[in-house]
Amino acid sequence: MSIGHTLLGLLEGGSRHGYDLKRAYDERFGHAKSLAYGQVYSTLSRLLRDGLVAVEGVESGEGPERKRYSITDAGVRKVEEWLATPEKPVASLQNTLYTKLVLAMLSGRDATEVLDSQRQAHLEVMRDLTRRKNEAEPGEQLVLDFALFHLEADLRWLEVAVRRLGRLTKEVPS
Repeated sequence: MSIGHTLLGLLEGGSRHGYDLKRAYDERFGHAKSLAYGQVYSTLSRLLRDGLVAVEGVESGEGPERKRYSITDAGVRKVEEWLATPEKPVASLQNTLYTKLVLAMLSGRDATEVLDSQRQAHLEVMRDLTRRKNEAEPGEQLVLDFALFHLEADLRWLEVAVRRLGRLTKEVPS
């Protein structure tokens, strides 16, 4: 995800301080990992340099001065372009799990054990995500569904791999 585009999108709702942007980002998008303050301010510096945001004002109070950032017309156009551009679908043909499976077969190890342990790991993560989803707000439920559906696809692949293991073992010379 592009942090810059996301911060610009958040600024479309009105001007904010860097601290407010970080908090809004973490609430909406920080489901797995919150955004570091340094990343917020370095991104804002680049956006400012590129003319996508402007400093609307500087407020002083207890502590350091706080800049209030607003999105420029160029920033709005940048967000519109980004939203209109589809994300590239990722077809992962260089998969670590596949590599482990082939190497297990090449070495004479039991490839079924590799698949079984991976299935268990997937199911544990899916149980945790499902629990979180049941307690989450609708926005977070959507991102958890995204993760769960990808894990489901992985499980389907694991099932196909188990069914093809006998034939694959004959194809992969040890």
